[in-house]
Amino acid sequence: MMIKRILVPIDFSPNSFRALDYAIEVGKPFKARLSVLYVVEPIYYAVPDFTGSPAMGELLTEQMGTARAQLARLERQYAKRRVKLQALLETGTAYEAIVETAKQIKADLIAMATHGRTGMSHLLLGSVAERVVRTAPCPVLTLRPGQRLPRAASHSRTRAKPRTPSRATATRR
Repeated sequence: MMIKRILVPIDFSPNSFRALDYAIEVGKPFKARLSVLYVVEPIYYAVPDFTGSPAMGELLTEQMGTARAQLARLERQYAKRRVKLQALLETGTAYEAIVETAKQIKADLIAMATHGRTGMSHLLLGSVAERVVRTAPCPVLTLRPGQRLPRAASHSRTRAKPRTPSRATATRR
């Protein structure tokens, strides 16, 4: 299987950055293009706004501006590491936007973090990753919080040297 394009949805959490780093390592042998997606989910209220707070449209505009700035900063940070990212910004329900973007860019792989929710919080909040896995047009690689990554994806600058037994410690038969 040839991986030409990897989509990495992020929410700017540490685990989503771990998923991005992992996707970079997975894509290197294939020289895959990386697209980073952030989804702004609009907030809907059923009651009229009498509090004097900004209108919903202004709030969405502010969220989009903040997200654009964070994505631009992310592109610059990774450019210093000689990693070219295509930053994408969408609005809507997260899992729907992720799946639709994967279709639009013809992603060969989606690499994303999970939040590791279980029980009642999973039941109430649902799982974006679970819905993406069920509806994505391509394979989905998920990383749980705290999941150990292979050495190549952990950005260690020093590689462990293979151990060779010395004469003193070699066993004889």
